[in-house]
Amino acid sequence: MKFDTQTVHFQQEISASVRSKASPVYQTSAFVFKDLEEMEAAFQKTDHFYYTRVNNPNTQDLGQGVARLEGAPKGVATSSGLSAILAGVLSVAKGGDHIVASEDVYGGTYTLLSRELTAFGIDVSFVPFADLEQVKRAIRPNTVLLYSESITNPLLRVEQIEHIVQLAQSHQLKTMIDNTFATPYFIRPYEMGVDLVVHSATKFIGGHSDVTAGVLVGNEDVMASAKEKVVNFGSSLSPFEAWLACRGLKTLSVRMERQAKNAATLAEHLKRHPSVKRVYYPKGVSAKGNGAIVSMELADACDVASFFKSLSWIKIVPTLAGVDTSVSYPAGTSHRTLSADMRDRLGITSNLVRISVGIEDAEDIISAFDNALDAASAAES
Repeated sequence: MKFDTQTVHFQQEISASVRSKASPVYQTSAFVFKDLEEMEAAFQKTDHFYYTRVNNPNTQDLGQGVARLEGAPKGVATSSGLSAILAGVLSVAKGGDHIVASEDVYGGTYTLLSRELTAFGIDVSFVPFADLEQVKRAIRPNTVLLYSESITNPLLRVEQIEHIVQLAQSHQLKTMIDNTFATPYFIRPYEMGVDLVVHSATKFIGGHSDVTAGVLVGNEDVMASAKEKVVNFGSSLSPFEAWLACRGLKTLSVRMERQAKNAATLAEHLKRHPSVKRVYYPKGVSAKGNGAIVSMELADACDVASFFKSLSWIKIVPTLAGVDTSVSYPAGTSHRTLSADMRDRLGITSNLVRISVGIEDAEDIISAFDNALDAASAAES
């Protein structure tokens, strides 16, 4: 099957006697056995169902569905994107190990890696991955992992994945890429040699702003370790949220096609707007498009508060990727835990706005932003 077909037909058929067109929700904490022999057989199989914290048909559908789209052998669904990141990191790193991570990762990831991993005795260095020489110089004898994002949040730098993989392999290191912004519709890092690919399925995988979930995919050996971490940390995903994310995944292709087209149109328009100082939108991501996120820096003369107050039907949220267009304020949401100096160095200014472009009519999206930008400009004049 080709990609667009796989997004619709990825779920397993559990029972031949009950042939539902839509996959059912297995909203149960445990599964029933007729005797001890059958129960023991279930415990001996890694993909069998006996306790939902360990495995469930809905969560397995989501993990394996995303893995299939990424071209990876195995996938596991987790309670959030951050829990998927943690499971992935701890599947390859232990106390005394060192990780090199891109400095321009999502703020929540930065906090997880810089603050929480120290409790596990894992050291992390943050360097600009745009400069591979700096990445190379940051590698130590105890380094085990290179970590970055396929498209960074919120300034949308497109990672040099092939070069990162080559550098890692030359030093016998593992690689891990957060593919949330690109999705496997645009980029498939595993097929490019990346060992672990992670998604905040809360975003484009689910696609409808009604689920919080994560997915981690990779080869069978490393995923076996990651699955143990998910189970033992109790970070498994609930069946209903997995079911919602699977339902969203079925429309990934059609959503991303429309959202990327709208985003490209909006980005070109904003580049010509006098109230916009700079527009961030990737180039050359994929033949299918460049993603659905646009970031812009308002002109110095604009009043940011007036801009946000004048957005009409466009929602202000601390997240992204629903079918409806929304905006976020990175300095006050996704990257608020970074120091002011760090935000300034990365370019996350007080005038930066991140736009998650939806599936609405492009003219309506442009009109709404024009009105808000005009209001922001008028407030300072």
